[in-house]
Amino acid sequence: MSFTLIQQATPRLHRSELAVPGSNPTFMEKSAASKADVIFLDLEDAVAPDDKEQARKNIIQALNDLDWGNKTMMIRINGLDTHYMYRDVVDIVEACPRLDMILIPKVGVPADVYAIDVLTTQIEQAKKREKKIGFEVLIETALGMANVEAIATSSKRLEAMSFGVADYAASTRARSTVIGGVNADYSVLTDKDEAGNRQTHWQDPWLFAQNRMLVACRAYGLRPIDGPFGDFSDPDGYTSAARRCAALGFEGKWAIHPSQIDLANEVFTPSEAEVTKARRILEAMEEAAKAGRGAVSLDGRLIDIASIRMAEALIQKADAMGGK
Repeated sequence: MSFTLIQQATPRLHRSELAVPGSNPTFMEKSAASKADVIFLDLEDAVAPDDKEQARKNIIQALNDLDWGNKTMMIRINGLDTHYMYRDVVDIVEACPRLDMILIPKVGVPADVYAIDVLTTQIEQAKKREKKIGFEVLIETALGMANVEAIATSSKRLEAMSFGVADYAASTRARSTVIGGVNADYSVLTDKDEAGNRQTHWQDPWLFAQNRMLVACRAYGLRPIDGPFGDFSDPDGYTSAARRCAALGFEGKWAIHPSQIDLANEVFTPSEAEVTKARRILEAMEEAAKAGRGAVSLDGRLIDIASIRMAEALIQKADAMGGK
């Protein structure tokens, strides 16, 4: 273990992150009754320029009047390159003590996060707020991905990163037909068999970007969250994308439609079999420690101190979900 110890971000259950347009009060009211762990009320891409001001008012009313239960409530502000951003922060943070987090889009350099931190800190001081608002940043440009490690250390408020695949594809000029989907051209051919036949295996074009963001998050104590899957009529495609990210170590995934919430919650919730195995690992290692051994065999496989860390992380996640 390195002598450098990284403080972990504020722990929150973050399996599903539901996007809700701030211009639609009906959708906001319905989302309050959903099973999403995190909800972000959107002021950016989902809101037309002429509706920005009214969307702020809608969000303020919704945050103050609706019963959100124990959900983590977040707003997605407009980009720093727009004149909408400062009003998004000032108007809503000043008026809404219920707000938990701010989602900052298209972050390219650490200074982008610093700018929002300054505004937020001044508002909290002026309002004498004890509750500290957390940040999530969207890594959705080539610039942001190139600076992802530096961005990960840009603010003590930072808790999570989301991979914004649509804008990332546009930024890198990737040929993408479905937001978060795959492309048949990104594939490999097997060698010919004896009959001269070859098989085509599709590949995941987002794997490198997701992995790089994941490593930055885990290195600096943040939650890695996968972004949207655009075809909400394709639950199998969504589930497949979510499972790939869960296997890598992501905490959760966006839902751009209510039908995707249950899918995300299921994929990112450890199964009963996984939890049972994790507890057996801890019990086996406890017995090994009593016998003076640092490793032991369980079900024909070697387990050691690294196995303990993985098992403990899984059980902590399961316990958090059980509490919810």
